[in-house]
Amino acid sequence: MKIAVTYEDGEIFQHFGHTSQFKVYEVEDGTIISSKIVDTNGQGHGALAGFLFDGGVDALICGGIGGGARNALANAGITLYPGASGNADAQVEAFLKGELSYDPDTMCNHHSHEEGHSCGDHGCGSKSCH
Repeated sequence: MKIAVTYEDGEIFQHFGHTSQFKVYEVEDGTIISSKIVDTNGQGHGALAGFLFDGGVDALICGGIGGGARNALANAGITLYPGASGNADAQVEAFLKGELSYDPDTMCNHHSHEEGHSCGDHGCGSKSCH
């Protein structure tokens, strides 16, 4: 099994469509056997689902994510765990123990926010932006 996490400086990056890196974990029998950081090469939003699919990823742990990307991941057969935050390695370990704290209803619709808003800001006061 391969698990990808949106990644920046050891933490789960909070806007899927703008992530420049994923950390990809190879898991066997509930144990991480390897991990590597991969660059997205400037791809964004829906194109990232194909990037993950081509990399053989089975599951994605991320922060905020929009509807289009959710659909693209679903079409690629990648299981989504949005609304997670914190240290990437610790969250994957929690996932493997069945203890990942995430919100399946997390949506990031940055197009409805004021100009200049970044979904990683969390200062928008919107419940739909995690």
